[in-house]
Amino acid sequence: MTTNPFGRVITAMVTPMRPDGSLDEVGVRAVVEHLVASGHDGVVVNGTTGESATLTDDESIDAVRIVVEAAAGRLAVTAGVGSNSTAHSIEMAERAVEVGADALLLVSPYYNKPTQAGLLAHCRAVADSTELPIMLYDIPGRTGVAFSTETLVELAAHPRILAVKDAKADLWASTHVMAATDLLWFSGDDVLTLAHLVQGAVGCVSVVGHVAGKEYAAMLAAVDAGDLATAREIHQRLIPVVDAIMTPSQGAIMAKAALAELGVIESAFVRLPLVESPPEHLEALRSGLVEAGLR
Repeated sequence: MTTNPFGRVITAMVTPMRPDGSLDEVGVRAVVEHLVASGHDGVVVNGTTGESATLTDDESIDAVRIVVEAAAGRLAVTAGVGSNSTAHSIEMAERAVEVGADALLLVSPYYNKPTQAGLLAHCRAVADSTELPIMLYDIPGRTGVAFSTETLVELAAHPRILAVKDAKADLWASTHVMAATDLLWFSGDDVLTLAHLVQGAVGCVSVVGHVAGKEYAAMLAAVDAGDLATAREIHQRLIPVVDAIMTPSQGAIMAKAALAELGVIESAFVRLPLVESPPEHLEALRSGLVEAGLR
């Protein structure tokens, strides 16, 4: 098995913003401290939950720099550099290296819907551009194109493509790739984290981990120990908060709302076209946190 440079209990971190929409450096540092204190050994910056689509390039790199500084080696920092332009992804990868990222997250190009041959060429070009390890991000519900099993098997031969964040919701396809490669597998869907761990995933890249990092760490430890009864109990205990964060609207919106509710960040501001949670969603969130024993 390839050495894991990403961590195992990982959250796809929100990007805190002030009420005027500007990057909140104090909030970023506060979230890092919160994640360190709640069982994490890794973090993804500039993923979907980080609102990467509405950050400027400079803001994205500033966010990585701040997280690297705040983590101070306590978390592995994976920087999202995905784009639907290969040249842009390479530029962002090179800039992420300059500010100290430990690894890169590379989503399949969105909107332009490349062929599988295009996916292969894109990922290899980005992987060849730096020395950092890469976690591929397979989320066809957002990108419009999935990594095929055959493409993932081919990409696994690249010395720096080491992992997959799986948000495809196809457990059987995941099984095929895990059986055929040494790729490190990460659940990218909180609903399926236990299922992924049981069939061989090494960890999770979570949204609910913003508020349940210790619980996911305990779930992972239980699976490692073969204690599936405990893992299942944790999984079921988290149902109310997973529903509250992932179901009403959108993960970035609700994760920020949850961190504001817990006093970790001051503002739950999200950039348009996202909008903040309405009162009924906040009430469901509060209830979910209480029912899951997180508040």
